[in-house]
Amino acid sequence: VEIAFDVVSNPEFLKEGDAVADCMRPDRIVVGASNPDSVALMRRLYAPFNRNHDRVVEMDVRSAELTKYAANAMLATKISFMNEIANIAEKVGADVEQVRQGIGSDPRIGWHFIYPGAGYGGSCFPKDVQALARTAQQYGHEPKLLNAVEAVNDAQKGHLYQLIQRHYDRGEDEGVRGKTFAVWGLAFKPNTDDMREASSRRLLAQLWEGGATVRAYDPEATEEARRIFGERQDLMFCEHAYDALDGADALVVVTEWKQFRSPDFARLREMLNDAVVFDGRNLYDPQEIEAAGLAYYGIGRGRSLHA
Repeated sequence: VEIAFDVVSNPEFLKEGDAVADCMRPDRIVVGASNPDSVALMRRLYAPFNRNHDRVVEMDVRSAELTKYAANAMLATKISFMNEIANIAEKVGADVEQVRQGIGSDPRIGWHFIYPGAGYGGSCFPKDVQALARTAQQYGHEPKLLNAVEAVNDAQKGHLYQLIQRHYDRGEDEGVRGKTFAVWGLAFKPNTDDMREASSRRLLAQLWEGGATVRAYDPEATEEARRIFGERQDLMFCEHAYDALDGADALVVVTEWKQFRSPDFARLREMLNDAVVFDGRNLYDPQEIEAAGLAYYGIGRGRSLHA
């Protein structure tokens, strides 16, 4: 039996937490094919999602495959670049939030993916950057920039713990040993329970290695965290954000869930034994949080060296 067939590359660009909306209202529809009939068939398939204006971008198969990897690698590059700038800002006493506003207002740069933080995770960015780098190496090209993007991101996942060490390792005690940390956010980003390559996993491992206990809260990822970590004496999962503060010495914000953006700082000051917040996503205004009597450590906020 002979059945006519063709191969088409049609990469998806769906974001976790927004997959349905991205499917219904795609920014672009990449179709890689060499047969015009196959392209026409794909156009008919996507017609219900392509009514306002033509979103189909036609190209050859290899270019379509590379487009998918290049898109995620570009976004990951912007994140690592901003984290690099944040670390420089931290050293020189600048505020990366002001820098972000200064460069984001340039239309050539824009506002998307220029938020420094605790590093990117998930299944897409790490996998695609590594896959593109490996492909380049297989074809005899050394992907220096891609390697740097991954290296910066890997280092950034440990930066929150460096800030914690900076606060506690002052010769006054044994650092984090015996301390209890409230951790807000376990998923690699908001609106998902995905913890693949999440920055929280590195942080928790470092805290435990240092002898600390963790009280964690995440709106969606608790069950996934139970599956990953199992039952441990140094880990307690909490039902509500403020429950995590009970008996905690410090708060660490790892995932930028909306419900974490406007906490009661007076309540934080009252509940945290050491009155210190480590903000891994730069959600808070340093002046406002310090006015409430809390020590504040952000990513590249300048104050981190002097809090």
